[in-house]
Amino acid sequence: MSSHAIISSSVKQTKMKKIKMPRLSLASLRSLAIIAVALIAGGSALIAHADKYDDQINALQAKNNSAQSSINGLAATATNYQDAINQLQGQISSLQAALNANVAKQTDLTNQITTDQQNITQDKASLSAVIRALYVDGQLTTIEELATSKNLNDYVDKETYRTSVQNKVDGLIKQLSVDEAQLKTQKNQLDIVVNTQKQQDAQLASAQAQQQQLLAYNQSQQDSFNQQIKSNQSQISQLKAEQIAANRQLVSRGGGGVITSGACGGGYPASASGSYGNWGCNYPLDNTLDNWGMYNRECVSYTAWKVYQTYGYMPYWGGSGNANSWPGNARAAGIPTGSTPKVGSVAIYMGGAGDPWGHAMWVVGVNGNMITVDQYNLYYDGKFYETTINGSGLTYIYFGG
Repeated sequence: MSSHAIISSSVKQTKMKKIKMPRLSLASLRSLAIIAVALIAGGSALIAHADKYDDQINALQAKNNSAQSSINGLAATATNYQDAINQLQGQISSLQAALNANVAKQTDLTNQITTDQQNITQDKASLSAVIRALYVDGQLTTIEELATSKNLNDYVDKETYRTSVQNKVDGLIKQLSVDEAQLKTQKNQLDIVVNTQKQQDAQLASAQAQQQQLLAYNQSQQDSFNQQIKSNQSQISQLKAEQIAANRQLVSRGGGGVITSGACGGGYPASASGSYGNWGCNYPLDNTLDNWGMYNRECVSYTAWKVYQTYGYMPYWGGSGNANSWPGNARAAGIPTGSTPKVGSVAIYMGGAGDPWGHAMWVVGVNGNMITVDQYNLYYDGKFYETTINGSGLTYIYFGG
């Protein structure tokens, strides 16, 4: 946990070290395993306990972080896909509206052409009927017509009238034919436009379908990563439960156990003001540094507070070390250390393989090899615990001399 003076620019680096400090809460518990080995080996303490739980938890958390990063990237890409789909839908809707209008025009032109064709047929029939009606029975020859006329003038008048009527009907038929030809030309041009629009509509629909397929695949990838995160988180929860169970099993060895626990306790202040912000039991674990450069509600923060509360001073050892650096810091400062537990001393577990940080505890009772210690963050929760453990194999710092 901490050793020498902290430099403000190194606070971030210090934080990274301190974040690992919840693992330090195993320190007092691991000493029990050391004691068992010491008794078997004639008192020789051997520390070699690797924290497999933290390693597995950190590995799974790293996978989750990577998966979440992938999800974030996929989400951004999915937004692009959705934007493309929306834009294509806008184009499709606009084109469909124009296509519908042209199809309606196409239908109107077709109907109008059909009507004109019907009118032409009717007009031709009418012309034929009118011409026949100009004759006596509609079947007269020219000689017969002359014979039935009163005189030549009468014949000429009839012929002139017939020609006039025929010309008018012919003109109407010709105009209708011209109109029909124009309508057919317009319809042919419109047919080309409609076919082109239909092709464009099909292309846009195909592009939209591709974007939707990409979006669906993107979502399936996100779902897969989310499932991985969920599975990993479940494993993390299980590992933490096993970790806590293992800690409790260690506490129970050698006749030890948890005496009391709580969110706050052991004299630790509920709220205190420091150079880096307020700290104490009212604030979350690791929310800031205390007055000695230790992260809030960690084991070293609590023991630093107890030293200050009991003896009126506490060296500034924050920022550059962990609990197992305290004995060296103490000796450098002329503060005695030893292997014999005393009430009012700080018990330090020096750590071992896979645990290079150690753990700090405040000794409140001694009964032979068994000691009672107060500490924080025993179960990685930033809470206060009072426990009994076997005190052999630990290093003690005697701040009171």
